[in-house]
Amino acid sequence: MPHLKSQAISVQAHLRDQVADALRAALIAGDLRPGVVYSAPTLAAELGVSATPVREAMLDLAREGLVEAVRNKGFRVTEMTERDLDEFTEIRTLIEVPTVGRVAATATVEQLEALRPLARQIVTAAREHDVLAYLEADHRFHLELLGLAGNHHLVEVVAGLRKRSRLFGLGSLDEAGRLVASAQEHVDLLDLMVAGRGREAEECMRRHLAHVRTLWADGTAESVRE
Repeated sequence: MPHLKSQAISVQAHLRDQVADALRAALIAGDLRPGVVYSAPTLAAELGVSATPVREAMLDLAREGLVEAVRNKGFRVTEMTERDLDEFTEIRTLIEVPTVGRVAATATVEQLEALRPLARQIVTAAREHDVLAYLEADHRFHLELLGLAGNHHLVEVVAGLRKRSRLFGLGSLDEAGRLVASAQEHVDLLDLMVAGRGREAEECMRRHLAHVRTLWADGTAESVRE
């Protein structure tokens, strides 16, 4: 019997993860809009599941700062202000720019080239308009690159910031062809690091984060206007 119980828990946890992924995808596409309150039963009906895994998934998203609980009503999609966007960018810049310089000076060419497939996946996903694949590859590239510095706490901090600053309404920016240039910057960054040009790599990362800041703002604005 304990075995059956653990299996049931595993299945339930897996369903919760699937629901959370579906809700994140809806946020990215702009189907769930900032400032709007959504009830778990309504979302459950649309997803074809019970309300329980939806509530659990929404609590996961709340811990990531993507939604907030509204008593007796459901969950409101978090609205990001210009100040939020500026502060996220500032923190990431303070962490990621010097870390890239350090990694460029200490990582082996083999370690850096191991990230080449991810950099290419980001570009391919952008060209093929696969937003979810773009975000997944982008997420892995940045965190694995920072991981080469050997500080897992630093990686966890950046991972948390990335979750809180997901691109709401990113689908509309993809349709406008805005993601390809940002995607190419990952390849450019890797080229500079492999060549040992640490200072230039730092500047490349600084420019990249500034571009991401613009995408955050435009993605949020688009999701509100539509």
